[in-house]
Amino acid sequence: MKTKKAPNSQLSVQTLDFLRDLVQNNNREWFQANRARYDAAKSEFEGFVGKLLQGIETFQPLPNTAVKDCIFRINRDIRFSKDKAPYKKNLAAAVGPGGRHSGRIDYYFHLQPGGETFLGAGMWQPTPAQLAKFRQEIDYNVDELKDIIEAPKFKAYFPEIFGETMKTSPKGYSADHPEIGLLRRKELFFLHRYSDQEVVKPDFVDEVVKGARLIKPYCDYLNYLFYEEKDESITL
Repeated sequence: MKTKKAPNSQLSVQTLDFLRDLVQNNNREWFQANRARYDAAKSEFEGFVGKLLQGIETFQPLPNTAVKDCIFRINRDIRFSKDKAPYKKNLAAAVGPGGRHSGRIDYYFHLQPGGETFLGAGMWQPTPAQLAKFRQEIDYNVDELKDIIEAPKFKAYFPEIFGETMKTSPKGYSADHPEIGLLRRKELFFLHRYSDQEVVKPDFVDEVVKGARLIKPYCDYLNYLFYEEKDESITL
């Protein structure tokens, strides 16, 4: 009996080329005509995410988490968007317990050519209650967070900070507060970008696992703060 061939876990130039071409031809007619290219890219990405799950599971339990639970659909929701392009220009996955619907802070991997591939994690679109908890923690005990995000290895790997910042001070905090920069953050999301040359290397998945391991303490910090369930599964 024939056994099904396991998907390749290495990302290829062909997958990046498909995504690059999709940007220039973002319509259903072109997509259907190039369906075989998409299917090959999707299969390759699934293999990569499967390997990524295996790597992350060496330092964080991911019970009941399958590859399909992590990967986002390539179709865009255009119902309320002025941009009617039907497809995203990337392939992406959120890795955490249960996948992209975990409801927790997890690892987000985004594949996009042109040096736009990245691994990211952090506080993104928090609820008002979560943001209030974050600011209270900054006010009372900023050292725990700073020990994580100002560690040399962390800063070297995650030099970019994304997210909205208030122009004025949040209510209840003075403009001369010593941590006013952090208190003004409405989002605090860190990411590391990878070049197209890095993406197609045979050991690229190991590099992404390395990044996930480095940012795990920050994810743990937020998950404990927001969900009161600290993860002690790893000591760095």
